[in-house]
Amino acid sequence: MNHDVYISLGSNLGNRKAYLQQAIEGIAMRVGTIVDIAPIYETPSWGFSGEAFLNTCLLCRTFLSPEQVLMQLLQIEHELGRERMPHSKGYQSRTIDLDILFYDDEVIHTDRLTIPHPLLQHRKFVLKPLANIDDLKVHPVLKKTVAQLLRTTDDTSPVQRLSDQLSFPAQKSPFLNYKYIAIEGNIGSGKTTLATKIAEDFNAKLILEQFSDNPFLPKFYENPKQYGFTLEMSFLTERYQQMREQLAQTDLFKEFVVSDYDIFKSLIFSKVTLTDDEFVLYRKLFYILYSQIIKPDLYVFLYQNTDRLIENIKKRGREYEQNISPDYLKKIHYGYLDFIQKNAAINSLIIDVTDLDFVQHYTHYEYIIEKIREN
Repeated sequence: MNHDVYISLGSNLGNRKAYLQQAIEGIAMRVGTIVDIAPIYETPSWGFSGEAFLNTCLLCRTFLSPEQVLMQLLQIEHELGRERMPHSKGYQSRTIDLDILFYDDEVIHTDRLTIPHPLLQHRKFVLKPLANIDDLKVHPVLKKTVAQLLRTTDDTSPVQRLSDQLSFPAQKSPFLNYKYIAIEGNIGSGKTTLATKIAEDFNAKLILEQFSDNPFLPKFYENPKQYGFTLEMSFLTERYQQMREQLAQTDLFKEFVVSDYDIFKSLIFSKVTLTDDEFVLYRKLFYILYSQIIKPDLYVFLYQNTDRLIENIKKRGREYEQNISPDYLKKIHYGYLDFIQKNAAINSLIIDVTDLDFVQHYTHYEYIIEKIREN
């Protein structure tokens, strides 16, 4: 899920504008997509005697938690030469100062983090640029808009808007060469989660497999022999219809298409599920439909070992999946590898995600995106 985080930026040492711009580049790389950047304002130092500051604010869309955003901002400050001193030493001049002002409408009080920023209503150098981004943003504690806080602030410091502009970072998408990407993997590998995150972060049309309402799935896990053919035919027709419709519909406002499955999985699963005679018939029907489907430009396969898959399956708690055997998962895994090996014309990428948690750890997600970029 994406979150809106408002961040203030300030600098009063060295090439102040350059430090602001470098910080923006760092935020775009480490935190998320820059949605808006306020103009630059010059203000006197606040709370101590020092050189004048250049200040601005930005709105960033991120999937990181507030704590993760804080850690990334501190790292950016450190790399730009900021040395944070104990509060007992008071305010000091700095190359860069980055503060979280708002994170959605959340109210957070921890030892390391307070959101909304506890002093923003007393700082005109924060409120002025913030109002340029969203003057109707409501403070979740004070219940006043940014415009109202600006009008009633007790800060009387002069704030001068400069004509200089800060640039939006060049956020080159790693998916520029692809129109359609399929994220595949075994049951519980995380393909739906990854496809959803990519769609949100890189403005893609998302196609998710519609399987949760399939009435034959619970019955199949209880009696595979009786319901195997019915289940696989049901999946095949549903996947075919969905892909035909979704891939034919062009969305002018999306950069590309990403799905959490490729229709070829129907043949992979059916080979494990069906008897030999059933599979021969099924395969004939499958290739008739498969020939009419657009193929992905990139086929990403997420590998996880069997123990991790079972752990993930238990964690997500779907009752009808709890009795899936390790042997069944292994057969599905080898079916995928066999497909990849025998279809060399398909642009395939295998990523081992066994030791990765790309939901909780941004660097793990960044690693996967970089693998796709390098492909």
